Amino acid sequence: MTVVERRLVVTEEAGLHARPATAFAQIAARAAADVTVARDDGHEVPARSVLSLMTLNIRCGDAIVLRARGADAESTLDALAEIAAPG
Repeated sequence: MTVVERRLVVTEEAGLHARPATAFAQIAARAAADVTVARDDGHEVPARSVLSLMTLNIRCGDAIVLRARGADAESTLDALAEIAAPG
């Protein structure tokens, strides 16, 4: 199975904290794809866990890498990118 990767800069004002992290984890949990989120420093966590996402301390302006493997990888990354970098 191929890994799909998307690099982006977070533009969500709150970063991936509290409400945005919850929405992010819910989308990842519903996906067939296995999704992870990584910071530039290489620290990577499963996107399905709100607590794991919050340990990354992702703020507005931070660069992240989304990786997904599975049947709906592209559409899942599209939905997650819209939360992290709306517009």
